[in-house]
Amino acid sequence: MAKRQGGGNYLFESVDNWCKIDIPGVVSDVATDSEDRVYLAVRTAQAFDDNTGAILAFDRDGNHLNTFGEDKLRTPHGLWITPDDTIYLADTFDHCIRTYSPNGDPGMVLGVPGEPGPAGSPFNRPTLAVTSPVSDDLFVSDGYRQNRAHRFSPAGVDPEAASPYAHLKRGWENSEWELTASWGGGDLNYHDDLSWGSTEKHGTGPGEFLLPHGIAVDNEDRAYVMDRSNDRIQIFDRDGNYLTEWSTPSPNQGVFDTDGFMHVPGDGRMYILSPDGSEVAVWGERGHEPWQFIGGSHGLWIDSRGDIYIAQVGVPNAINKFARI
Repeated sequence: MAKRQGGGNYLFESVDNWCKIDIPGVVSDVATDSEDRVYLAVRTAQAFDDNTGAILAFDRDGNHLNTFGEDKLRTPHGLWITPDDTIYLADTFDHCIRTYSPNGDPGMVLGVPGEPGPAGSPFNRPTLAVTSPVSDDLFVSDGYRQNRAHRFSPAGVDPEAASPYAHLKRGWENSEWELTASWGGGDLNYHDDLSWGSTEKHGTGPGEFLLPHGIAVDNEDRAYVMDRSNDRIQIFDRDGNYLTEWSTPSPNQGVFDTDGFMHVPGDGRMYILSPDGSEVAVWGERGHEPWQFIGGSHGLWIDSRGDIYIAQVGVPNAINKFARI
């Protein structure tokens, strides 16, 4: 039985039994393309020496269309889809970012698959890669081990800005991107007593991270980093200069809607934040009903109609759809 959720002007109704198949694993994240096709990042097997994953595609009614990426993916974590339908997948245990077409054709690889970056250098268990809505830049939260955020620009666009980070470049498999900003725990911007790149460090101060689990970019090119284990969202300009922060319990990800409000899954709930960070609505609860979260609210996407998809980790076969009403 469908149930109404949300608050204020944000009301949703659960779409029970949306997915028409049993998903073969844990759904880490979800995103939709320009035709509202739905893509799930699925961890099909997770063991010490046997991590596998795939991307599953569906129509908006939950009918399975295709599966791809099984030959490469190890631990799918964060999904992002651009307006031209390029799919970005952050593979945490493979230490890289991969792209795919909606049909599953592989594109570029950013990072060295299977090899974690050394201290200060991308990537060591990255969590999400997103594109800016106002520039051609790519922002990455990096993640479980580096406690950093990075900005990449198309190669050759801003070579002067790239030069301070030449020592962090690691011989990527492609030459499409240049690292043009990098910041976080251990950075000299925030720790005068630490050498450059001591990114095993983490902290609670401005610009320090304790698991940057996701990242979002607004229409002014500001980066919002989901500093999950510090229970906050930190906001930076595009160069990584600290601006402010919002207190939010265990933010996993942040997605802006068309009105500039941010929707944040975290701590088994959903938070809707205004452009100044104030809470507009808090909804969601744990439980076994179709509208409840049996696992953790981990990934989120908003489709063209304002409907919300929520991926849950901690349990297999858990994806929720809520229709905007």
